[in-house]
Amino acid sequence: MADHAAALTWIRAAPEDAEGPGPWIEIAFGPGDLVYLRETGDPGTVVTTTAQKWEAFTRGVVAGEFDHFAGTEATGSDT
Repeated sequence: MADHAAALTWIRAAPEDAEGPGPWIEIAFGPGDLVYLRETGDPGTVVTTTAQKWEAFTRGVVAGEFDHFAGTEATGSDT
């Protein structure tokens, strides 16, 4: 897996004006209709999913289906 992941073209999910190493999530579209995800701080750990599942997830993000994860109740923070 690591050899295959190294050959992919990774796209970093960071704001355009972001500086430094992150931490950021990176995504790559690979052969066999697979989507690869990794964290910049741990590039050797790669998670895969299908393009169909990735598209469903991104549509859900846009629709706000995961907003509760970003709320204070998800982090335990009071701010």
